[in-house]
Amino acid sequence: MSPALPRHLDPAPPPGPLPARAAFAGSSPRLSLNGDWRFRLAPDPAHVPDAFWSETFDDTAWDLLPVPSHWQLHGYGAPVYTNIRYPFPVDPPYVPQENPTGCYRYGFRPPEPWPDPDRSVLRFEGVDSFFTVWLNGTEVGSAGGSRLPSEFAVGHLLRPGTENVLAVQVHQWSAGSYLEDQDTWWLSGVFRDVSLHTRPAGAVTDYRVHAGYTPATGEGVLCVDVDADTVDARVRVPELGVDVPAGERVTLPRVEPWSAELPRLYEGSLTAAGTVVPLRIGFRTVRIDGHVFSVNGRPVKLHGVNRHEFHPDRGRALTARDMLDDVFLMKRHHINAVRTSHYPPHPYFLDLCDEYGLYVIDECDLETHGFILEAGWRGNPSDDPAWEAACLDRARRMVERDKNHPSVVIWSLGNEAGKGRNLHAMRAWISGRDASRPVHYSGDAECSDIYSQTYREHAGVEHIGTGGEHPEKPYLMCEYAHAMGNGPGGLADYQRLFEAHERLMGGLVWEWNDQSLRTRDPRDGQEFFGYGGDFGEEIHDGNYIADGLLLPDRTPTPGLLELKAVFQPLRLTIVPRSGTVTVRSVLRFADTSGLRFLYDVVTDEGVVASGPLDVPVIPAGGEAACALPGIAPTGRETWITVRAVLAAATRWAPAGHEVAFGQARVAEGAPPQEPEAAAVRHPRRTPAAERLPTDRLPAGQLAFGEGIFDVHTGRLRSLGGTELAGPVLDIWRAMTDNDREPGAEPRGSEAARTWRQRGLDRMRHRIDRVYADGAVLTVHSRLAPASEQFGLAATYHWSTVPGGLRLRLAAAPDGPWPEEMPLPRFGVRLALPAAWSLVRWFGLGPGESYPDSRAAVRVGRWEHTVDALQFPYTFPQENGHRSEVRWAELTPSDGSAGGIRFEGRPHLGFTARHWTTQDLDAARHPHELVARDRVHVHLDLAQHGLGSASCGPDTLPAHRLTAAPMDFTVVLRAIP
Repeated sequence: MSPALPRHLDPAPPPGPLPARAAFAGSSPRLSLNGDWRFRLAPDPAHVPDAFWSETFDDTAWDLLPVPSHWQLHGYGAPVYTNIRYPFPVDPPYVPQENPTGCYRYGFRPPEPWPDPDRSVLRFEGVDSFFTVWLNGTEVGSAGGSRLPSEFAVGHLLRPGTENVLAVQVHQWSAGSYLEDQDTWWLSGVFRDVSLHTRPAGAVTDYRVHAGYTPATGEGVLCVDVDADTVDARVRVPELGVDVPAGERVTLPRVEPWSAELPRLYEGSLTAAGTVVPLRIGFRTVRIDGHVFSVNGRPVKLHGVNRHEFHPDRGRALTARDMLDDVFLMKRHHINAVRTSHYPPHPYFLDLCDEYGLYVIDECDLETHGFILEAGWRGNPSDDPAWEAACLDRARRMVERDKNHPSVVIWSLGNEAGKGRNLHAMRAWISGRDASRPVHYSGDAECSDIYSQTYREHAGVEHIGTGGEHPEKPYLMCEYAHAMGNGPGGLADYQRLFEAHERLMGGLVWEWNDQSLRTRDPRDGQEFFGYGGDFGEEIHDGNYIADGLLLPDRTPTPGLLELKAVFQPLRLTIVPRSGTVTVRSVLRFADTSGLRFLYDVVTDEGVVASGPLDVPVIPAGGEAACALPGIAPTGRETWITVRAVLAAATRWAPAGHEVAFGQARVAEGAPPQEPEAAAVRHPRRTPAAERLPTDRLPAGQLAFGEGIFDVHTGRLRSLGGTELAGPVLDIWRAMTDNDREPGAEPRGSEAARTWRQRGLDRMRHRIDRVYADGAVLTVHSRLAPASEQFGLAATYHWSTVPGGLRLRLAAAPDGPWPEEMPLPRFGVRLALPAAWSLVRWFGLGPGESYPDSRAAVRVGRWEHTVDALQFPYTFPQENGHRSEVRWAELTPSDGSAGGIRFEGRPHLGFTARHWTTQDLDAARHPHELVARDRVHVHLDLAQHGLGSASCGPDTLPAHRLTAAPMDFTVVLRAIP
């Protein structure tokens, strides 16, 4: 440590902490020091209370703050979100003088007897960002590296059986902050567990499990090494008959290997000096064979996510239940891999990954992304010799802590830290310490055993899959499919590439959890999830932190349901003509013995038949075909759905949990027969209070079939005696996060970026002519924005059908339409009575779907309220669209008479809301949306795809809605 710098500004690791070691819970006494600590926040180090660490200091006037926690989430200062930019002047290693400093005090009494008190150790699992510790008035040491453990020897200071005073000083900013620019909230404090341990003489201080597996023979090789000070240590694994001294290599003729699909763990123990360390041993071998990543000799695809530690109330201070919830949700949605972005997680999370089965890319606590804003990454610590010791210290502490976890299959140097000598030094140290796992880094292929990139477009991924760019290495998308808001689109397109090319080892979606924090609107007290800018930050990156597959409260988004369907481990191909279903497994290790198969026959009346299917057990990578049951003719459009579900409850999901599904149409049904009705001059007879005879129609209105139209605008004013507004041509949708430019950087769809610039959100209607010609009412119109010459020429053709009206809308670009600018949507909008809030439909459901995000939905008859059709994305945007709808009905939710039915010819897209698209587009948080006195409905011929251009590729050409002549037909019928 340089004597010229204050300790928290020196890049070099401070003296004081004990050497890094494996995390484990042994039988030696342990005392948790979590709880309510006395706390005072000083505005800067100069205003820290004098000698607050003294035993005699009076802290009775101080506040209480829970440990673990972040002080900003308890009213001390405020959270700050930046993606790349540092929230302080960039002048490493210096930080501002205005450096909030937390002062903590905690009294505790170790029980008597406390064995070997002189060998006691104080352990901090995580403190952000730099801290100094005192025990009973004496300084113990300091440490940095916020997401890594630090231990201090305190035996010479501890007083068992009496009161001890622990004091901790935490700097919000330190030299280490330059290494922790990790696209998350800047939050401070003692946010992970604090505990007191003893290390009896001769007991295990550190150990390392070597548990290899030979696929060709099924052999396992076990060796457990211990530190040099351990005396007479023995390793016992009763199930395998192992009872040997530590350090002895044992070859076992047959073991069951560990994998994410079959996470087999053998319980054992490591004993020494009267203490016991529980062992959970997973035999597995990770290799790169040529350019193929393999586990236990079999190629493995990573179906993964990037996971920040997050809770909307506690930030990174997670509970065991939070971590278990994450693992359960991952398993239920076919996620088999986690990148611990961008720091090692709480060690308990890795215990869960071992137990439940998840491959882990364990990432070092290192990111210097803010230096990308400097020319040539000027000043980047990754290439500065003064920071080498700090980088190596972080790598060492990660590897030593987590080295015994079978779930950890890859070490990662960090994220977005540029290039430099320190990264090469880290890679060399890790490879020298642990050659059994490959090393990953996406910023410099020379530092990585794996060629890794972020957000590569589909064509580029296919190029790499066929041998382009570093062909000697497997290829990983360590971040892809940016899950911000409605999306990501294109997941299935990526998955097809991953499965088509052996070199492609898969990818990890960014990211698992929307990291918005729970807060309240100061104007009315309403609760909402806040993102950058909602907490008074000086600089911030807006809602760019709201980019998860889960909402902040861990509600799965439609994007996660889509991911589950894309990742499903069985591919079901139904061939109605031959009456068979073929089930192909893409699992690598597990068979299907834990599953049962069911079928449902579906029409627009709902499920009309169902039952079990007799599918034989399919080995990993195998397939089988079985006969479908005979299906009686229904005279309607008919579909069969085959589902694979859990036959019995597992530890992560209940019996009946759906694992995979497939669907096929078995009958098209008769086309609708609609005898033309004459164009009558009177509306349908309605109750006396609502009757509006033709001779009493207000001036300017025209009765046509069941409808009444405005003569001047040609718009439908009522149907079957009920007032409504529309339908009218509409091409605008509330921009999604992938459409617009969120945060401080120019992102978003290149095509969609022009939508608002060219005025598609402010289109104006012009009526050129309204006339009735026999059985057809025709309206000619033009839709165009102010200041532009381009627009859409549209013609509405109205005709009558029994009980309603048919609309055929034909439109085409008119004038110089901007090159390469697609349409957001094409369809009509209308407003209906607010009481019509119960929706039934036959089409894709039950959730929302879009052209490039529809793997999770299936054809069926569904029912929701209008409110339930919405999805509350943290930043309001287009949502709730149901695709391929054959018909939809809106009726009063109280069961009273009335309503409307829409019928596609053949299909339509359907959206219904209690607010307008303009309301949705203007809102910045869901609670700002206020229900209007109408239900606002969109009926679409098509929508533009979603893409993932908030950070990634734009919508693929196949999913773009190109401006071209279009023809859309829909039938509207009044429901009596």
